[in-house]
Amino acid sequence: MLKSVNVSTIASAWLFEYNLALTLSFYFEGSTLVKKRAVTRQSLPDVIAADLRSRILSGDLAEGDLIRQELLAAEYDVSRMPVREALKRLDSEGLVVFTTNKGATVTKHSLEEIAEIFDLRVLLEVDLFSKSIPRMTEQDFEACQALLDKMEASYAAGNVAEWGPLNAEFHGLLYAAANQSLTMQLLERISMQANRYVSMHIDQLRKADNAENEHRALLSFAKDRNIEVATSLLTKHLIDTKQQLIELIAKTRDS
Repeated sequence: MLKSVNVSTIASAWLFEYNLALTLSFYFEGSTLVKKRAVTRQSLPDVIAADLRSRILSGDLAEGDLIRQELLAAEYDVSRMPVREALKRLDSEGLVVFTTNKGATVTKHSLEEIAEIFDLRVLLEVDLFSKSIPRMTEQDFEACQALLDKMEASYAAGNVAEWGPLNAEFHGLLYAAANQSLTMQLLERISMQANRYVSMHIDQLRKADNAENEHRALLSFAKDRNIEVATSLLTKHLIDTKQQLIELIAKTRDS
């Protein structure tokens, strides 16, 4: 079911971006006003897509939920055109299934498809991690450590909504040094699907797989340049997450 959002906040943010872009699209060269290309800014469809994406990934919009264009247009106080464009973008990301003139439904994967998503993560992440470890610097290790500290503070505070994004960010930091931009782009798309389900069940997963200890162990093995042990642990970590998630999702759908 769609919930109301702070439309004025979204609209104000977009107007600020728009006015900033107009301001920065001109500059003075001597006494002549020279027109320059406008800086990159978020369009209204960008803003709506980002908000809907956040609501889907957080579980606020659940799998199978119907999203009607006319209701979204009223909710965001805009015409249907930017809503339609936003839904098309989310359709291209695999987060919704868009139907012209009707709206969209939040994508619902079968248990087999969810398993496939995590199998792909194993293939990509283990390869990236093995290539990243030899290239990681002290700055990389410090950034990972700082994020782990932030994650544990979030755990202690019970800020469940933060855990999924922080978990995804930590894994991304582990692989960044591999400098494999195309693989990282592919992983980002796959991880977006996986993180929907991780975020929905992150509290149970954290208790089940002792995530903090495994994350610290991954970083420790990376510091030791122990590629074999680090990638073996990562494989186990991802497979365990897959199996636990599938069990949790199956129970939720059966209830």
